[in-house]
Parts: sequence; structure tokens; C-alpha cells
Amino acid sequence: MTETNDSTVQAAGCVLWRRSPFDGGLELCLVHRPKYDDWSHPKGKLKRGEEALAGALREVAEETGYSADPGARLPTLCYLANGRPKQVRYWAAEAVSGAFAPNHEVDRILWLSPAAARDRLTQPRDRTLVDDLLVTVRHA
Repeated sequence: MTETNDSTVQAAGCVLWRRSPFDGGLELCLVHRPKYDDWSHPKGKLKRGEEALAGALREVAEETGYSADPGARLPTLCYLANGRPKQVRYWAAEAVSGAFAPNHEVDRILWLSPAAARDRLTQPRDRTLVDDLLVTVRHA
């Protein structure tokens, strides 16, 4: 069992994917947050007492408008955010239904090939999750 410092921000998210409606290829959903002017996987802070997977799926719905079917657990990322340690747990998740509508947190989303998503992600640490997803989807 791992212990986390009480000051560690707990968050969760998904590497959201779908099969392209055009050619059946794999597409990943990235979100643009105007507050930070960055491109990332949908994620957010957990509410008090919220299970990580439930929080990850809630964040996907809030940020992208899509409901998702969770798959394999992906690596947890740990880093400093605004001077505080942050731990983000991730899952692979297939988009099953929904539609995007801009909101105060996310003004745009993009569905991109894995290579294009890797290039578009702002934070290098998020790029490794693309590779991790590709392994899980290939073995699914």
C-alpha cells in the first residue's frame, strides 16, 4: 500500500480513444484548456471521498461530453503543480457516446492519430501515456 502526503493533490483521468469513423484507425481525444493554453488528456482533481476511476470518468464527461467504457489501468503520473505534489491516476477508456460542447474549462477537443496526439501534447510526461495506451489496445 502506498502512502500519500496529505498535501498531495489527488487527480484522475483517461486516455480517451475511439475508432475513426472514416478509416477505423485509432484516434485519441485531447482537450485544450484556455486557462493554461495547453493540450492534455482529460483529467481533474478528485472530489472528497471519490474513487479514482469514478473521478476519471466524471472528468472525461465534464471535459469532453463523452461517456466512456474504462479499460486497462495506465501508469500514475506524479509531478509538482503550483509547488504542490500531484498524483494523477489514468485509465485507457473508449468513448462510447456523446458530443463535445465548449465549457469554462475546455474550449476545444481534437481527435488525433496516436502520433499526432503525441506531438500535440504540451507536457512530455503525457506522451508516455500514448505509448502505454497503444500496448493495451493492441492486446485487447
